Amino acid sequence: MGRLVISEFISLDGVIDTPSWTAPYWNDDIAAFKGEEMGAARALLQGRVTYDGMAAAWPGRGDEDPGAAIMNSIPKYVVSTTLREATWNNSTIIRENVAQEVQALKDRTDGDLLVYGSSQLFRFLSAHGLVDALNLLVYPVVLGEGQRLFAQDGGTATSLTLTASRPMGGGVMLLQYEPAPTANP
Repeated sequence: MGRLVISEFISLDGVIDTPSWTAPYWNDDIAAFKGEEMGAARALLQGRVTYDGMAAAWPGRGDEDPGAAIMNSIPKYVVSTTLREATWNNSTIIRENVAQEVQALKDRTDGDLLVYGSSQLFRFLSAHGLVDALNLLVYPVVLGEGQRLFAQDGGTATSLTLTASRPMGGGVMLLQYEPAPTANP
C-alpha cells in the first residue's frame, strides 16, 4: 500500500500560491531533497490548476532537464470536474467518488502518491483522512496574500506530529509531518 504525501513550498504566513518567490533560495540541498521525494513517488495526484500549470511546463523540457523524463513518464491523476481532456502523457482524470478513487490508488500503489500544490485538494484529502505525510519547505518570507495551504475560513482541524526537520540553507527549513494519531474516547 502506498502513502499519500503532500509536498509544498510555503511562506511563513502559509502562502503556497505561484511559488516563483522560492527561486532565489534554490540550492543543492533543496534540489537533492526534491530528487529524493520524486524518486520515492510512483504517481502524481493533482488538482486541475496545478495540473494545468505543470502540463504546460514539463512536456516541452528536454533531456537537459534531469527531472523532465520522470515528470513526463510518471502516472498522473488529476482531480477535476471541469477538465475535459488530460493531454499530458500518462494522465487520468478523476471526476467523481474522489475519496474512494484516491484510496484505491493508495491501495494499488507501491510507493508514494505525491501531491504538489493543489491546496483545495489537500484540504479535501486531509478532511477524508487520506494524507499520510506532509513535507513543507518553509521559506523565510511573508507574502501577505495569495492562496494558503490551510483554510482561513473554518477548515478541518488537523493535528500533526513532526517526524523530521532540517535546515536547507538560506533560511529555508524542511518540516516533515504525519497526521497525529487520534485519541481513543
